[in-house]
Amino acid sequence: MSLEARLEAATTEYQKLQKDITNAVENLQKLDSQLQENEIVQKEFSLLKDDSNIYKLVGPVLVKQDKAEATENVARRLEHIQSDIKRMEDQVKDLTEKFEKKKVEIVQLNASRAQQTAS
Repeated sequence: MSLEARLEAATTEYQKLQKDITNAVENLQKLDSQLQENEIVQKEFSLLKDDSNIYKLVGPVLVKQDKAEATENVARRLEHIQSDIKRMEDQVKDLTEKFEKKKVEIVQLNASRAQQTAS
């Protein structure tokens, strides 16, 4: 593969990694927002009396739900969101490492091309 072709392929991969990082960070932000919302719900539930009425929106209908069941559902949702956040953080870290390696590769290829041009 020629130097130009390798440089073009590396640049394309670099741009793809950049888009992947952007998407992963956006997903991470959405998960963080969901986490905060569910933590607020959990705090509100802790302030309620055991016999308080809790309603869950199911489609267009509000359905009465037991406080213990609702609290458990929120706790499970929080666990799920936290594991998703951990997974996304690992993905962002991995993509960032690949991105940095690709950047170094492009710099090296550009240096080689400049050397060839100067010769």
